[in-house]
Amino acid sequence: MSRPPLARPALSTQRVVDAASRVADASGLGGVSMRSVGRELDVEAMSLYHHVASKEALLDGLADWVFERIDTPSASGPWRAEMERRAHSARTVLASHPWGLGLIESRRSPGPATLHHHDAVIGCLRTAGFTIALAAHAFSVLDAYVYGFVLTEVNLPFAPGESPDDFVAGLGPLAVAYPHLAEMVNEQVVGRDYAYGDEFDYGLALVLDGIERRVDAEVTGRS
Repeated sequence: MSRPPLARPALSTQRVVDAASRVADASGLGGVSMRSVGRELDVEAMSLYHHVASKEALLDGLADWVFERIDTPSASGPWRAEMERRAHSARTVLASHPWGLGLIESRRSPGPATLHHHDAVIGCLRTAGFTIALAAHAFSVLDAYVYGFVLTEVNLPFAPGESPDDFVAGLGPLAVAYPHLAEMVNEQVVGRDYAYGDEFDYGLALVLDGIERRVDAEVTGRS
């Protein structure tokens, strides 16, 4: 006796957004449409509108999907450690889903996960004694660093299996025309088992050091 076919899981907003994330992973954000998400779920596109009002609402949901995966800082922990943990988490998530880079700060109707994450970042900094202005500046510069680093990291011009040394070798003679660039490459890259990703922690420390000096100066000035 043949078994009846398994029932298809019921659609839900979460299933629709999860499917949209898979489409974005495969085709980029430009590949996300109600039709493509419907194909991913093996349903008619019109059936999605019972769970997501429009494509714009779907993109709002995708932004929330990203923020749900980034560690949220806690106001009960040291602000620097919390910002460092958040930065590492954001880098990991955005490197895995680079379509999120142009999406997460662009929504005019941010969802609850997006708003909760932003509120938690500000709350962590304010609890640590940051003024409202300094919290805003710190939030901005940290995101600019992380997002910019990931954007560079995912677009490096290395071919599959190509090492930085191989890439440098293919650039030809640099020393005559670009002596400062050649000096840096020879000192930092050639024969050093160089990986661009290793720069992340050093750069993040520079940013956090500057913020820490500024908040210490402001707290001292207010005391």
